[in-house]
Amino acid sequence: MKVSTLSVIAVALMGLSQVASAETKIGFVNSDRVMREAGPAVRAQQRLEKEFEKRDQEMQRMAKDLQAMQEDLERNGVTMAESDRRNKERAFNDLNRDFQRKQREFREDLNQRRNEELASVLDKANRTVKQIAEAEKYDIILQEAVYASPRIDITDKVVKALSESK
Repeated sequence: MKVSTLSVIAVALMGLSQVASAETKIGFVNSDRVMREAGPAVRAQQRLEKEFEKRDQEMQRMAKDLQAMQEDLERNGVTMAESDRRNKERAFNDLNRDFQRKQREFREDLNQRRNEELASVLDKANRTVKQIAEAEKYDIILQEAVYASPRIDITDKVVKALSESK
């Protein structure tokens, strides 16, 4: 008795969902693609690269200096006078500590700025998705899905609309 009642309920629910889906307009947006390809996202990435370019170059220079100092110590450390070796090791350790600190600050600053830029792009993208949904009378737009049929994918429309806006 219980099994047949559950079967009837399941069949009824499937029938209702098919009727509802026939009337429901669903869309899908691939957020990762939007954040990679849309004009505002590309411009944000370019701004970040330009803003952090000098610091990145400085970090690369410091890394090369550290590498050269380490190679010098490994190559000549055995033949150096004890005081010279100690002074070079101390200089290496000081530079390494400074490098680590600057690298950590660089990453923190870059992450903070990236989050600020991405939040702005995400806000624009969400507004654009909402405008498309309202204009084309979508009932729901999904941004996360295991699978979405290309038939309901509106990512290209969103990318195009964002890229045309300034």
